[in-house]
Amino acid sequence: MRQMTHQPDRRSFIKLAGVAAAMAAGARMAAKPLGLPIGIQPYTVRNELAQDLAGTIEKLAAMGYEAIEVRDPFYGHTREELQSVLKKFGMPSPSAYYDHLADDDAWRKSIESATAFGAKYMVTPVPGDWTKSLDGWKRAATRLNELGGLCRKAGITLLYHNHNFEFKVFEGKIAYDELLRLTDPELLKMEMDCFWTTFAGKDPVEYFTRYPGRFAILHIKDLKKGIEPSTDSPKGNPFTEVGTGVIDYRRIFKAAPTGGLKHYFMEQDRWDRPALESARLSCEYLKKLDV
Repeated sequence: MRQMTHQPDRRSFIKLAGVAAAMAAGARMAAKPLGLPIGIQPYTVRNELAQDLAGTIEKLAAMGYEAIEVRDPFYGHTREELQSVLKKFGMPSPSAYYDHLADDDAWRKSIESATAFGAKYMVTPVPGDWTKSLDGWKRAATRLNELGGLCRKAGITLLYHNHNFEFKVFEGKIAYDELLRLTDPELLKMEMDCFWTTFAGKDPVEYFTRYPGRFAILHIKDLKKGIEPSTDSPKGNPFTEVGTGVIDYRRIFKAAPTGGLKHYFMEQDRWDRPALESARLSCEYLKKLDV
């Protein structure tokens, strides 16, 4: 007697297909590093944003970017214009980037701007004239503590963004290490730029271990192969799309929770191909990076 096989009816088939689709979607979500939204630093596509704000944001959202680190003013566009476009495409801005200001009143206006965007973090660099001596870095640390206090009163956390020059040595001390030592962990966190740290010959993971909880945001960009470490300005274009260079981002993301990671933003300062294409390639890599 021939054995009968069970054939699933249409309803069962659709249900099974739905479960499979949900599992696949879950796998895609899990593949993003630590399940965090893939963010972008808009300097990557600055020229495109200046020419077509809405169209560029729409393209970034379609690629898979889910958050953006804003600034104000924004490449020739007003705060209101930017807010409208970000709302339209569902692109939150957890972090806002502002130049380091000596004027408290001006900094308070920056806090107002960041608050208007809904940002929980404000990011700033140190101006060049404070970076030429150990005493200058000590004064920078004092000022960052002051600014961090102003931010804290507004419910915002201040972060410092590094390049490679912070790793210069003054009187036997690395400036970046002194900045970490002399600033209050409750008033200042760090936005670790993994490219510039690596380009300076340093290891981001080592800093996560030495200073746990200090690194709330990462800038993700990659370094071309064969580039010698330096704390001076690079010549040519040492930047490349994430996943195509020498930086081991799986290792970095695995250690990042120890560092205190809350957000990350892909950024590429220079490109060998159209900027939007570079942004797409980096996003595709990050979407598949399972950590």
